[in-house]
This record gives sequence, structure tokens and C-alpha cells, in this order.
Amino acid sequence: MNTLAVVVTTPPYSHLTITALTYVEAALVAGIDVVGVFFYQDGAMHANKDISIASDEYQSIAHWQQLHQQYKLPLHVCITAAEKRGVVMGSIDNEIVNEAFTVSGLGELVELATKASRLVQF
Repeated sequence: MNTLAVVVTTPPYSHLTITALTYVEAALVAGIDVVGVFFYQDGAMHANKDISIASDEYQSIAHWQQLHQQYKLPLHVCITAAEKRGVVMGSIDNEIVNEAFTVSGLGELVELATKASRLVQF
């Protein structure tokens, strides 16, 4: 069976993020089992529930949320990358992580990679 894991290292306002979303959605529509998306480096900014993208720009965060809800797509954000970007600030009470995302470590990335027949990074 075709399985796919995706790593997103680009910020929410990047054109490469739109490519990642299009790729993941096409895979899901084609019936490919996407085992998860891991947001690393600047990709961790996707998990910030307080981020605001201008209304005339592509709403990548909303699109990730829609894919999560529609396909039960697991969305993981690297805790270290999130902390460096102010998304996770040391305790659960200070988190500004969007509820669609799971805060994870690099071990989760390894798990996704072992479950998938392909790993793609954007």
C-alpha cells in the first residue's frame, strides 16, 4: 500500500506551503494513506493559533485544519521549533497551539518515516 509522510519546513505565507497543501490533498483524494504531516523549523508557525494571515492571501492554516477535520490527517508540530518561534512557551498554560496540531518531538518524525513508504519535505 502507498503511504506518505510529509515534512513542512516553510512558513504559512510561503508559496511552497501552498505546494505542500496541494500535494497532500491530491494524495488524500487519490486514496494514498498520508500517515502524518510534521511541521519543523519555520513550519512550526502553522500551529500558532494567534497568527493572522491577510484576508486577500492564501489561508494555509485554515486549509490544514480542513484537511485534518475531513481526513483525520495527523498534524504534528516540533516542540523545539515551536518554542523557538514563541508557539510553545514552557507550559501548557502558555501554549498558543492550534487545537488541530499535536505537539511532538523529533521521535514522532522518525515514527512517521518508518510508517511511510515515501517521505517528502517542503
